[in-house]
Amino acid sequence: MRDERLFPLFQPLDALPGIGPKLKPVLERLVGGETIWDLLTHMPERWLDRRPRDSFEDIIPDEIATVRGEVHAVKAPYNDRAPTRVLMFDGSGFLTLTFFRADGRWLQSQFPVGKERIVSGKVTEWQGERQMSHPDFILDPARGEYPPPVEPIYPLTAGLTNKRVHSTAKAALGTVDETLPEWIDPHLLEAQSWPGFKAALSWVHAPEAFDEEKIDAARKRLAYDEALARELSFARVRTTRRAQSANSVPPQNEALNRLVKTLPYKPTSAQIRSTKEIMEDLAESHPMRRMLQGDVGAGKTLVGAFAAVQAAEGGFQTAFMAPTEVLARQQYDTLDALLSPLGYEVAVLTGRDKGKTREATLMGLADGSIQVIAGTHALFQEGVSFKRLAMVIVDEQHRFGVADRMKLMSKGKAPHMLVMSATPIPRTLAQTVHGDLDVSILDEKPAGRQPVETRAIPDTRLNDVTDAVGRALGRGERVFWVCPRVDADDEDSSSAVSRAAMLRDALNAEIGLVHGRMKGEEKDAALEAFRTGKTHVLVATTVIEVGVDVPEATIMVIERAEGFGLAQLHQLRGRVGRGSQKSFCLLLYRAPLTEMARERLDTLRQTEDGFEIAEADFRLRGPGDLLGKAQSGLVDYRLINLPEHSDLIEIARKDAQSAVETAEAISKSRAEGLGLLSQLLSPDLRFSD
Repeated sequence: MRDERLFPLFQPLDALPGIGPKLKPVLERLVGGETIWDLLTHMPERWLDRRPRDSFEDIIPDEIATVRGEVHAVKAPYNDRAPTRVLMFDGSGFLTLTFFRADGRWLQSQFPVGKERIVSGKVTEWQGERQMSHPDFILDPARGEYPPPVEPIYPLTAGLTNKRVHSTAKAALGTVDETLPEWIDPHLLEAQSWPGFKAALSWVHAPEAFDEEKIDAARKRLAYDEALARELSFARVRTTRRAQSANSVPPQNEALNRLVKTLPYKPTSAQIRSTKEIMEDLAESHPMRRMLQGDVGAGKTLVGAFAAVQAAEGGFQTAFMAPTEVLARQQYDTLDALLSPLGYEVAVLTGRDKGKTREATLMGLADGSIQVIAGTHALFQEGVSFKRLAMVIVDEQHRFGVADRMKLMSKGKAPHMLVMSATPIPRTLAQTVHGDLDVSILDEKPAGRQPVETRAIPDTRLNDVTDAVGRALGRGERVFWVCPRVDADDEDSSSAVSRAAMLRDALNAEIGLVHGRMKGEEKDAALEAFRTGKTHVLVATTVIEVGVDVPEATIMVIERAEGFGLAQLHQLRGRVGRGSQKSFCLLLYRAPLTEMARERLDTLRQTEDGFEIAEADFRLRGPGDLLGKAQSGLVDYRLINLPEHSDLIEIARKDAQSAVETAEAISKSRAEGLGLLSQLLSPDLRFSD
């Protein structure tokens, strides 16, 4: 139930003056919601100083300026392409206003000679003269018209002007109850010199003066409000989870050491550290919820295998869930090679398994003889039962919905859950996205992992690249060739379908094709054919971005690489360099490159560190683009700007945990305020299953 003091904020947008049936849907599209509160959380991108200057002498080119002067003359254009020029004088000098293709009668009415006007806009310099083209404001001081001292500048959509959004936001401020209790800790509020809630909204949408410190303090206070609401939700989830009862799985150091001794390499310190964190979690009597985040090839499956050994030694079962059949069988192959020699029973279950094979697997799960199972969605279907499922490990977790994970979790008694992701994201963002999970990070590569030489090549050298691919095939190597689209209507050959046809003509080799329009079984068959060597070149869209493990693949060609994000390019590059041979990633680009595209390609050439790349991608594109559609909603903040406000999240986390743990000790007023805050800004928790 929502507190009635918040009712005005959740009125529809057309409750505000001037919002009719035509404007309402446009405004809803802009603010991403239907309520006045959605409008108030639509933050300006910047604030312009519209305070009038004392004289024309004070204005500087390339700045926004507001000036007052007398209309001296209006000069008509001397040809169709020339502007109408309005000359203004203020006693210190002249300023020229230019208007292209403006209606002459409108200009005469706006600028009667001899009358004063206030104009505000960007000042430029042309042929030694200061001028202002198409001012943002043209006002008559005799009628009491003045621009706002500060103008918030909002992100806009077609059909809306900044003035309209600003005036509507100012009207929306009147719906905010001034008597709402404060939810921020009073000591923090004082230490940060933050304003109250309504004052902060007012400083953002209708500043009293151009005071950058006060505007910044208001923005930070509102960002902290959102961080605190989010962290409160996470803290409550963690507290509820700790009250649940789960199977305690004690550490099994001896068994883990036996596995380590069979490895042809030494685990990295990051793998050891993460394994210890998981071991401690499993020993608890409440369910583990941990994210294992690692770069391409960082060895997440081995860490999962260590956890499975601990569970098996305790008499429990572990289920590894992968999003596709190819990945599930690939995972099974790895786990089987690691664990079967030590006497553990490992199996696989996907939609492909039928008849006696499937029945045997189901029986093994039901009687507990199968200790580790890898599989797809088939694992949580009806008819699949486990004897003692204690742990669920979800690979590429962002590809599964909450309902999928919950179905599998229901197969055991509050099983421990480990979710794994090969998408490196900045550490701050990782904790932000996965705030209800504990996070372990694999930030080292296992010894022996081959570096991948990355080259940026203009697409005018396509024939050279094709020749290099032909030589690699002659050496028995395999090649990935990634295209940005499935097919194209024009002559653009950088599509998967046309490129596969071209390579079949150019190379004496078996060419495979996989893309998102194919059925699941067709994709799996194409990937399996490439993995087993039936095809030598796999032309694909980005469906092969994650998980396909082909050690014989030594070349990754990415066409139109300038159009991909850094994290995606890094994921694609990670498909090669998995064997003992020298590997290459060839970034084919179409000139000329934009500055951002050039920076992306340069970053990729200079480093293979996924976390460094993620930081760069975060700076260039922001969290939504970085995480993609599947996860961008998780950080779809209304008030937080992550690059600016990430430091507030850790403060909010500690404050929220303290507030939840000491709920009985905090003041009644603050407890009431925290309840209101949660109603305003709590997120939709995607990982709280």
